[in-house]
Amino acid sequence: MQIIDRVIHADQSERLAIYLNDHRAGASGGLALARRCEQSNRDNSLGRYLTGFIAELEDEVEVLEKAMGDLDITRNVAKYAAAAAAEKVGRLKLNGQLTGYSPLSRVLELETLVSAVSAKGQLWRTLSQLANPELAETDWEALVKKGELQRRNLMRHHAKAVPEAFD
Repeated sequence: MQIIDRVIHADQSERLAIYLNDHRAGASGGLALARRCEQSNRDNSLGRYLTGFIAELEDEVEVLEKAMGDLDITRNVAKYAAAAAAEKVGRLKLNGQLTGYSPLSRVLELETLVSAVSAKGQLWRTLSQLANPELAETDWEALVKKGELQRRNLMRHHAKAVPEAFD
């Protein structure tokens, strides 16, 4: 019975490591996208918003990395490389013009960031449900609420971007 308990526990630990590495890799891709979007929108309110948003994301990555460290989970370098490659491939999408940034680029980037922030909120909710003493000191609910505010702000910018792209 003790061997079965160890196998089950190892299986749970492995799943948690996979889950957290997936989210950490996604955070890398999301940060890269947010930075690229900020660069392309420096002259407008979206770019100004993204400057603060990026700082928040960087702080949240530190929270995730601390949780991974507290749980003794090592980073999966291959997942980070795949996330970086996916973000770069995402730059090649057709956006209605041959070169440069278009209003459609802004819409698609904001939609991707909204999805990423929603996924991050689920991560915080999941971590809050784990009965793990290493995770108990983090205020997961505050992170969930911050993510909800980020999502609303991104949606507000998206609502402004849609008419610019399609009207």
